[in-house]
Amino acid sequence: MLDQFKNWINGKLTGTAEHHDVAHLPPPKSAGGQHLDDLRFIVLDLETTGLNPAKDKVIAIGAVAIDRMAIPLSDQFDLILRRPELDIRETVLIHGIGPEALTRGHETQDALLRLLEWMNGDPVLAFHSAFDRKFLEKALRQQLNYSQTHTWLDVAELMPAFFPHALEGNKRLDNWADHFGLEISARHHAAADALATAELSLIAFREAREQGVVTLDDLHQRLKYHQRLKTMRQL
Repeated sequence: MLDQFKNWINGKLTGTAEHHDVAHLPPPKSAGGQHLDDLRFIVLDLETTGLNPAKDKVIAIGAVAIDRMAIPLSDQFDLILRRPELDIRETVLIHGIGPEALTRGHETQDALLRLLEWMNGDPVLAFHSAFDRKFLEKALRQQLNYSQTHTWLDVAELMPAFFPHALEGNKRLDNWADHFGLEISARHHAAADALATAELSLIAFREAREQGVVTLDDLHQRLKYHQRLKTMRQL
């Protein structure tokens, strides 16, 4: 059954994207008073050739959706990009994506078009979102001349904002997953990391609701408050 589902997902993500004109892609949705229970979020994780957005490249995209406080198994995105020209010798042991996979991958422009279609302009969640955001926005500019800005939220900030006393010391994705008893099936695999991040996000959203944080605006305000507290503690 699992293999059949994976084949179905791969079938949905192969072929060509519906919209070949960037101008016809769904525009990013503005953040406002939308109720968290009614929203669809995109939870994104990228695998790259390194950590420097100025010179390194995206080689795999994994994402899942949170739709009305649930993670639909049929609403996922998982593609390796076709980039055989890239040197991945220094990072292949981390993400496990070798030259053969990059040779057989999905054409980069079409993959990015398909991603934007699937995202549908919805808000984006990522763990240490600045990293993924810089890499994705650079790839979209270079490959598609696309420069529209989506709403991004950092799950690495979301978790301590609602669970300030949950962890001491390191607060990486692994640490949060262990704390809440979550399993990451394949660490440094984009889709698996995105799923773990989505599960953590749901935990935070449910706690947010308990604390009276019920809209996207409320969530932004809580994150700003958390950032101010963190800055004050560092003074």
